[in-house]
Amino acid sequence: MKTANLTKRQQAVWQFIQAFLREEGRSPTLKEIADGVGSSAVSTIHKHVQHLIDKGFLERSHGSGNNIVLAGAPEADSAPPPVPEPGVGRMLPFYGEVAAGAPLLPESRALPLEVPVAIHRDRDDLFVLRVKGDSMVEDAILDGDLVVLQQRGDYRNGERVVVLIDGEEVTLKELRRDGQGIWLIPHNPDLSPRCYAPERIQVQGALVGVMRSC
Repeated sequence: MKTANLTKRQQAVWQFIQAFLREEGRSPTLKEIADGVGSSAVSTIHKHVQHLIDKGFLERSHGSGNNIVLAGAPEADSAPPPVPEPGVGRMLPFYGEVAAGAPLLPESRALPLEVPVAIHRDRDDLFVLRVKGDSMVEDAILDGDLVVLQQRGDYRNGERVVVLIDGEEVTLKELRRDGQGIWLIPHNPDLSPRCYAPERIQVQGALVGVMRSC
C-alpha cells in the first residue's frame, strides 16, 4: 500500500490513527480524529476513514465498539477473525429499523437477509436491523447501516445493544448499569446519555457487526 494514493487529508487521518493506536492502545473515536486533524465535521472524517478502509489501510473490528484497527493487525483480546469465503453467507431474519418506534416484528414476519460469514461467524440467535438516525456516529454506525445483533441471556456494561423502552421505542445505544438505573449512552457529541428504571428497559440484542449501507 502506498500513501501516495491518498489525498493529503486522508494521509493526515491515517497518520493520526497510527499514532493514536500506538500511544493510547485503543481506537480513536471519530470526534478524536476530527480534533486531531483540525476538522469540525465528524461526518467528513467518517468518509475519510471509510476511504482508508476501502483502500486497505484500515479494517473494522466487529466487536462491541465496532472499532477501527490497522489492516492486518490482530484484534485485542480475541483470535483473528476467519477469512470470509467468497459467496458464503447465512440468511438471518431482518426486522426493520432500529428506531422505528415500535417493538421488533415477530420472526414469522421477518424478511431473510444474507450476512457474510466474517460477521456471523456461526453464532446463534442473530438478527438484523437497519439503523435510523446518527446517535452512534462516533462508532462509525450511520443512518441506513445494517447492524447484526445477538440475543443472549446477559449483557455487559459497555456493550452496544438494541433496547426496547417502555414496550414501544427501539434504540441502539451503549449499555451501562449503576445504582441509579440503566444508562443508554449515545456516541454522538450532540446527544446526552439518559437513565431509565430497569423495569422500563428490555435488551433485545448485542451488536456483533455492521454492514455498510450502499
